[in-house]
Amino acid sequence: MTTSDRVVCDLTISADGYAAGLDQTEDRPFGDDGGNGWGDRLHAWYENASENRAELDRMTGAGAYIMGRNMFGPLRGAWDRPWNGWWGDDPPYHAPVFVLTHHAREPLEMEGGTTFHFVTDGIESALARAQAAAGNSHVAVQGGATTVNQYLAAGHVDELRLHVVPLTLGAGTRLFEGVGQLDLEQVSSRAATQVTHVTYRVRG
Repeated sequence: MTTSDRVVCDLTISADGYAAGLDQTEDRPFGDDGGNGWGDRLHAWYENASENRAELDRMTGAGAYIMGRNMFGPLRGAWDRPWNGWWGDDPPYHAPVFVLTHHAREPLEMEGGTTFHFVTDGIESALARAQAAAGNSHVAVQGGATTVNQYLAAGHVDELRLHVVPLTLGAGTRLFEGVGQLDLEQVSSRAATQVTHVTYRVRG
C-alpha cells in the first residue's frame, strides 16, 4: 500500500461512543445538549494545544479530507442558502475537502488553501477523488460518525484514531452503529487531561 492509498480517520467520541447529539442545527453544531454544555466539553481538549500537539498536528496532516454533509453544515437551514459552513474563513484543513451530500453545489474556495468539493455520487466517488487529490499523502475521513461508519463498513479505513472524552451522552450519532464486526489492533494509547487518545489499525 502506498501512502496515497492509506485512509485514516480521526474522531472525538464520548465514553459511550457518540460523536454528536440529536438535532444538529446552525446554532447547535453538536446537537441538543439539554443545556448541559457537553458539546463544548466533547471538544474542549482541542484548546489544550500544548498537551495535545501531536494529535492535533496529525489531524491536519492529510493530503485530502472527506466529511459528511452534516459536518460541513447542519441538516436544516445551511443548505437553503449560500453558506460557508462552520469552519470560518480559514478552515484548518489547507487541502481539498470532499463533502458527501445529496445537494449539488459549486466548489467553495476558502482562505489558506482549503477548497470544499461537494460530492453527490457516494462514498466510493468521494474516496477516489480524495486519493487523486492527496498526491503522495494519505486521505483522512474526518466525520461525522455516520460517514466514518460507512467507510468502516465498506472496508476502506486503515487506521482509526479515537479521542475518547470521559462523559456519556446516551443518544445521538454513534460510532460503529451498523458496522458489524471489526478486527482492531491497538497501536498506541495516551491519556491526557481531558481525553484519551487511542489508535487502532483496522485489519482484514
